[in-house]
Amino acid sequence: MRRLLLAAMMFGAVTGAHAADMPVLRGGFTEALARPTTNWEGFYIGGQAGYGSSDENFSGTNANMLSALLDHNVIQQMDVANWNLGLGKQSQRSPAYGGFVGYNVQFDDVVVGAEMSYMHANNFGGTSIATKELVSGTKLSDSMFHDVRVDSGAAIEITDLATFRARAGYAWGCFLPYMFGGFALGNANITRFVTVSDAISATGAPGSFTSLMPLSASDVLHNHLVYGYSGGLGVDVSLMAGLFMRAEWEYARITSTVDTNINTVRVGVGYKF
Repeated sequence: MRRLLLAAMMFGAVTGAHAADMPVLRGGFTEALARPTTNWEGFYIGGQAGYGSSDENFSGTNANMLSALLDHNVIQQMDVANWNLGLGKQSQRSPAYGGFVGYNVQFDDVVVGAEMSYMHANNFGGTSIATKELVSGTKLSDSMFHDVRVDSGAAIEITDLATFRARAGYAWGCFLPYMFGGFALGNANITRFVTVSDAISATGAPGSFTSLMPLSASDVLHNHLVYGYSGGLGVDVSLMAGLFMRAEWEYARITSTVDTNINTVRVGVGYKF
């Protein structure tokens, strides 16, 4: 028991000594602000983890594929290529982790710099599938009634996202609140498909339709480079020597075949050389 108490006292003494070296912990928030402004100039590197949500808009994703599939087909008289197939919006949430590296230049209290941030996620993406069927009210130019069904789907999976930013901040004691903007690059798997089933009838009576050979088209892209832009806000907090921690929010829009918006919140630890 005495050995346990002695070990606990030694641990407390060491922990207190380290805490005394950290400006935020030593005197609290007020004293941290009163300290001389931290020197943020130089190279830095760090790791980060976070959580994000992605919102995908699949509307119109397969319109060009459907139009090409039905080129010179009689059922175009039913305006099939312009049907609203119901491929709408989807949302997905995922944890993520990664790192960052950058360089700061400091002018008194103003800090500007360039940074590259990388995040790997389980999946920033989603899937949408829709079906629509319609029977022509009158005979088409081939003197037949047509029962047309369209099955359509699309999916996007973004697992890696890197943003290249310019950022500007204001050094305030040991704090560096900042904002940033730049462009984004991502690695994505994108899948699209359309299947058109057609049945014809001379009378249009129920049960008298004869099925024709379905028409189908698909497009699959693996490890496809997607791009867009990003922006956000954050704060770095100096702990001791070159060690700092950060909290950040980033918005990225990916303007690929599937329009995707990604919002992430992150926390990280870095070191300035």
